Amino acid sequence: MNSSSLRLFSSELACPASEGMQYKNVNFLLSRSSLRVSCFVKKGGDVGASNGNGKNINALVSCQLMHNHKEESFVRKRRMQVPLQKADFVRTLLIDNYDSYTYNIYQELSVINGVPPVVIQNDEWTWEELYHYLYEENAFDNIVISPGPGSPACPEDIGICLQVLLKCWDVPILGVCLGHQALGYVHGAQIVHASEPIHGRLSEVEHNGCQLFRDVPSGRNYGFKVVRYHSLVIDLESLPKELIPIAWTSSTSTLPFIGCDDFGKSNVHEAQKVESIFVDPVLAIVENGSSNHFDYGSTRSTRVLMGIRHSSRPHYGVQFHPESVATCYGSQIFKNFREITEDYWLRFRSSFKEKRAYSNACMQLSNVIEVCSSISAENNAVDQLKKIVHAERDLEYNKTEMKHLEMFNMVNTHHATTGYKCLKLEWRKFGHLAGQVGGAESIFCELFGHETENTFWLDSSSTEKERARFSFMGGKGGPLWKQLTFRLSHQSDGSSKGGGYLSLEDCQGSAETIFLKEGFLDFLNKELLSYRYDKNEYEGLPFDFHGGYVGYIGYDLKVECGVKSNRHKSKTPDACFFFADNLVVVDHKNDDVYILAIHEENSSVTQWLDDTEEKLLSLDGSVKMALGKQDSHYLTLSSNKAGFAAEKSREQYIEDVKKCLNYIKDGESYELCLTTQMKKPIKELNSLGLYLHLRERNPAPYAAWLNFSKEDLCICCSSPERFLQLDRKNTLEAKPIKGTIGRGATKEEDEQLKLKLQFSEKDQAENLMIVDLLRNDLGRVCDPGSVHVPRLMDVESYATVHTMVSTIRGKKRSDVSAVDCVKAAFPGGSMTGAPKLRSMEILDSIESCSRGIYSGCIGFFSYNQTFDLNIVIRTVILHESEASIGAGGAIIALSNPEDEYEEMVLKTRAPSRAVMHFD
Repeated sequence: MNSSSLRLFSSELACPASEGMQYKNVNFLLSRSSLRVSCFVKKGGDVGASNGNGKNINALVSCQLMHNHKEESFVRKRRMQVPLQKADFVRTLLIDNYDSYTYNIYQELSVINGVPPVVIQNDEWTWEELYHYLYEENAFDNIVISPGPGSPACPEDIGICLQVLLKCWDVPILGVCLGHQALGYVHGAQIVHASEPIHGRLSEVEHNGCQLFRDVPSGRNYGFKVVRYHSLVIDLESLPKELIPIAWTSSTSTLPFIGCDDFGKSNVHEAQKVESIFVDPVLAIVENGSSNHFDYGSTRSTRVLMGIRHSSRPHYGVQFHPESVATCYGSQIFKNFREITEDYWLRFRSSFKEKRAYSNACMQLSNVIEVCSSISAENNAVDQLKKIVHAERDLEYNKTEMKHLEMFNMVNTHHATTGYKCLKLEWRKFGHLAGQVGGAESIFCELFGHETENTFWLDSSSTEKERARFSFMGGKGGPLWKQLTFRLSHQSDGSSKGGGYLSLEDCQGSAETIFLKEGFLDFLNKELLSYRYDKNEYEGLPFDFHGGYVGYIGYDLKVECGVKSNRHKSKTPDACFFFADNLVVVDHKNDDVYILAIHEENSSVTQWLDDTEEKLLSLDGSVKMALGKQDSHYLTLSSNKAGFAAEKSREQYIEDVKKCLNYIKDGESYELCLTTQMKKPIKELNSLGLYLHLRERNPAPYAAWLNFSKEDLCICCSSPERFLQLDRKNTLEAKPIKGTIGRGATKEEDEQLKLKLQFSEKDQAENLMIVDLLRNDLGRVCDPGSVHVPRLMDVESYATVHTMVSTIRGKKRSDVSAVDCVKAAFPGGSMTGAPKLRSMEILDSIESCSRGIYSGCIGFFSYNQTFDLNIVIRTVILHESEASIGAGGAIIALSNPEDEYEEMVLKTRAPSRAVMHFD
């Protein structure tokens, strides 16, 4: 954060409100400075800011009150002429403050309102555009202002929201977190540091029984527990008379979350018994030796404001997050806001809505056609409004139409670029063969291990508890095989928007390089949409990868997913994929082996299938044993070798953790996933032997071996974490990991450590924040109401660590592609923190080098639009005579810098030891 940035303080914007008056001089609210600004005051502290020279800057914001323009008054009055009966739907404008939880609100409102809200970012519309759609087009019934990083006193953080709160005095508005603070700020309240930052933690809330909290219990031990994500608060003592406190928490003490088995869609747990979620007795088990303690009895002399309403306007704010999966009665609050809206317009709305109904019917079909454009193209909210506002989006009708229109759209998009590729699939199954021939390792070593160049192995080496079931392997294949290598252009100058150079090499060795202006993911999307196939050809297969792209997406491709720029340049390619037309699959559950080949209509793959079948049936496991002996030889050579050198020293890493804590304290982020790199020069090294040793010592469900020989690049991955999967039923699944602890030396110690992790409030908060983030990411591309959390904060055990894992699922919308889903969620939230965009910008400024492949994802994109991708952690990257290992951890307000360093080192232990054994 630049210390010379302009700061605006709540005490300097104390402008009285009037229902008949409007602010004129509000252009400052739309300024988009290139500098980040920090706008808050410490309670009791000086109202000022340093400009970098030790001088204070007090920027006085002059807000002049002006009478409404006659035309504006006329338009407003037209909305309030004739009473109207309640409608079947409520239309919401949802203003996104660049948060990572906005689409959780979107999902809730889509179901509760009967129609999805229109989402705009806070700098996307001018006031004139918003006024036009709100008052002249009568397009919205209410407005919701989202959470977000920063402070309402910063123009860059709050955008148009302050103008909305000032000028839309005759429209129901609900502000959440930052929106709540904005409501207080515009009426003169001060925004101050909370006595303690609270992120991803639960508190009991009391309220005054107003309509927003109808049918919601109040007070201690009555079950109204909410999730809080905030470092700043409205100073209760500075609250003006126009604003009425409606909710508060009596102390800053928080409650740990104890998961239960029947969590489903967000907030459905609100009817469960409180005891099933919050349990005291079990905490005694892990109390000894734990740095986390839970003090339910401590109280503070002052209350923390959790909700306000305006005395005369239909404006409400809540400091907590009703959309969080762990907030009780969150859905009820949104339902109550709908009823507030309906009651308000039942008294005042004009007959203009009846005119709109005719327009809706006329525009329905054209609206459906427009909706089919890709998410990446939906960057203009005015266009979005044309798609959605003038139709009520009959969802079932739209879904049916979109399935036909999507095909039509693909035909027109790709006919002129890539053309159609009609693929045929042939496959053979060998029942119960894997165990007979030595398992997946023996199969890979025999078929692909003699010459490992250009080979891949998506390896489910840990299949217990059904974590994973299938392994996919292959090498340089038939006539459709090719390699794609992509490098972003001009990464280091901060100007890259994702364009870059793609090198393509076919099975004959012919190569070409092309520039992709729109980036790699756009190219991949077009490629996948160009394939035509017969679903009947793979109906008998129990897995979803039938051939297609296998490889990785590096972390720096975040610039194709909404991030403005990369500060650091990766030494490795930013994406590298094989197009695999021949494939061997091992079913670990049934011990079956499959061989598959895809080809164009006029070609044959019988020879490869025959040859591979012959090799499989002749296996006896001897190749695996030979490699095992070879591994033992390498183990004896490593005793005096130099170890890995960390990119940053222990002291530097701890200092970086402290920087993260300061950003969190100032409200810039809720959680920051700080990482670093460890590197070691290597000479000759048996890379496949290294991988086999790593998978034996640290088996993982989403492990992988990739060898891109032309790039001198080999990836040995033992990841336990799934990033995102899309199956043939269009179900999206994410399985983020947050919370890690080492295994114990004895069974008793191991169980104690497992329980310590399970009931750690810090680790629960880390996990919950990322669960809500992934719900948001899936909510951008899934059917309304379909995103749910079947498993929350499960503890899974691996060879060297226990981890806390959650599962989030949703039903993909029919109008988005597989690559659209990845773009909505990449990079994985467990590697960024939340809010994602702001957090990545902060991390880029703290970390000293590119993460490269680490923190990206490895997996497949099948030609039939399914995919499965991991998170690249616990991984050794071998590139140009150097081995590198990335590691890190989530920094939250509860983090201890020394403990964070130790956790980072713990995560490098298994992969670094594997390299030391083989170098």
